[in-house]
Amino acid sequence: MTESTTAESTSPQVYLRIERLTKKFGLFTALDDVSLDVYEGEFICFLGPSGCGKTTFLRAIAGLDIQTSGRVYQDNADISALPPSERDFGIVFQSYALFPNLTAWKNIAFGLENQKLDKAKIDARVAELLELVGLPDQGPKYPAQLSGGQQQRIALARALAMSPGLLLLDEPLSALDAKVRGHLRHEMKQLQRRLGVTTVMVTHDQEEALTMADRIVVMDQGRIEQVGTPTEIYCEPDTLFVADFIGAMNQVPGKIDGNRLKIAGLDFTPRQHDIADGTSIVAAIRPEDIVPLGAGGEIAGGTSGENRLEVEIEDMEFLGSFWRVSLRNGAMGENRLLADMSINAVRHMAVDIGSTIEVELPADRLWVFPTAGTE
Repeated sequence: MTESTTAESTSPQVYLRIERLTKKFGLFTALDDVSLDVYEGEFICFLGPSGCGKTTFLRAIAGLDIQTSGRVYQDNADISALPPSERDFGIVFQSYALFPNLTAWKNIAFGLENQKLDKAKIDARVAELLELVGLPDQGPKYPAQLSGGQQQRIALARALAMSPGLLLLDEPLSALDAKVRGHLRHEMKQLQRRLGVTTVMVTHDQEEALTMADRIVVMDQGRIEQVGTPTEIYCEPDTLFVADFIGAMNQVPGKIDGNRLKIAGLDFTPRQHDIADGTSIVAAIRPEDIVPLGAGGEIAGGTSGENRLEVEIEDMEFLGSFWRVSLRNGAMGENRLLADMSINAVRHMAVDIGSTIEVELPADRLWVFPTAGTE
């Protein structure tokens, strides 16, 4: 076998291809010329604020809202005009959508019975799925007798009953409380990995997307802003929207002057960029990337020594595993920086409101983005 043949055999296969999808509702464009490849066995999340088009995107894939233009291919077959009943997918909704008059067992068996399968095969499949979602003894119960987390597991089992090639999840965990949601998202991700089913999930929850997805599709105003792994989306944002939407981000207006960043009366070395001199920009840095310096400017691991700044602690907020502190510097005017400091660092440095410390804004983590209308 040649080297090129080996590379081809191990490269991921595109299972779902979306080409130039547009969806209009009257004069409103919900999806604007969107294209995307989803690989076989991948768990991909559509993430964005309310009204960004992510749910419309999912419904177009399912055939629940036929696109105005564009094509959808699943496993190399053009499904663009097929009704939902002829598409190979299972779907789980935020509201569970279980039949209240049917037991959990009957809910899971519903699609199998419609296929006129042998009763013994149906019973074996339902038992297998109840075991798979961790509810082997809950089959005789009705939805009203189950907790929200249990209902969502039954909905997931029902979606998987027909062994679909594609699993669609429409904000499946948003109706659950935080503790159940955290537990169930781990279980769903483990189940998806075990089954290897290609999965597309819609969510507005950043943490959900970061912990569950192989890749995240960040959307805004009907368009894709960025596609990447959770690490890429968080650490290498392409736009100010992505940087701001994912996690906490300090934003301070400034200007570019050569290879320097000017913020009010201060200048810094920013991350590498291709923004022209004189351009008004927004400088951005995450709170956890601001480095507090100990007495004499020492810090474990060492830094470049650039972008050091004396700041006053204006406010402190305790968030359990760390403190979020508000920093001010007179030369920055009304601008404030938020920094996340570990409990040990706060204790070691005797940080308190009104105290003065030195911090560093590492150049490789100090982003610059053009302000709106200057791109």
